[in-house]
This record gives sequence, structure tokens and C-alpha cells, in this order.
Amino acid sequence: MKGKERPITILMADDDPDDRELTREAFRESRLANEFHTVEDGEELLDYLHRRGRYAALNGAPLPGLILLDLNMPRKDGREALREIKSDPHLRRIPIVVLTTSKAEEDILRSYDLGVNSYVTKPVTFQSLVELVRVLGRYWFEVVELPPDE
Repeated sequence: MKGKERPITILMADDDPDDRELTREAFRESRLANEFHTVEDGEELLDYLHRRGRYAALNGAPLPGLILLDLNMPRKDGREALREIKSDPHLRRIPIVVLTTSKAEEDILRSYDLGVNSYVTKPVTFQSLVELVRVLGRYWFEVVELPPDE
């Protein structure tokens, strides 16, 4: 983790409880020391980032260093959440990886137009998910220079 004193928090926004739990387990299996938190939709994601509602107690805590974002969620989908995050000067530097089942060219292009940092299709097997988490961990926490906490 390139000179970091503490692990970077990863926040996953996905409405599927099985996907959230499998990804959490893949992080454990990959032995990444990062804190891993989940939210169920774009509304909850923005509440977490703005420290509103049930996340008000996090006020003053560092923001996540990486967001894993599903596109297709109820209430506020990933596209809407992505647009809001990337237009907010206090949040736009947080790297966002879209992690979704969609392989639609329109979704890929729109996500990059909205400022996503990477677009990844969810793997179909658990072992592939573990390998993806390892690759994401190496890339985002060993290779890339992330912006400092504000």
C-alpha cells in the first residue's frame, strides 16, 4: 500500500446481497487488509459519502479511497450516483470502479463519459471474483498514486 499508514476503505454499492457477501468473501480470500463496507443503492451511497442519516456518526472519518459501483440498483441507480459524485468537488477525486453485469456498449461509454475510472464486468465464478479482487487490490493500492485524504 505504497506509503500509506492505514488501509484504504473500500465502499461497495450493490443492491444484490449475494454479490455484496461474495465480494466481501473475495476480499477476505485475497487477504487485502482494507476495510470493506457496503450500501444497497445510490441513495444510501450518497448518504454514506455525505455522512447523512444513519451515517452521520461517520462525520470526520476519512472518505472511502475506492468505490465499487453497480449500475442497476433501485431508488437511485449507479449512473445517477456516479454523475452526482463526479460533479461534487469534495467527492469527485474518489476513484470509482463500475462492477456490473452489463456488457452493453452504451453503459460502458456512458460510465466513462460520467467520469468512472474503470469499468469491469462481474465475473461468473467465485474464483474469478477472487482473482479480480487481487488485481484490483494490486492496481489501486500498489501501483496507482491515490489523492491524499482531505
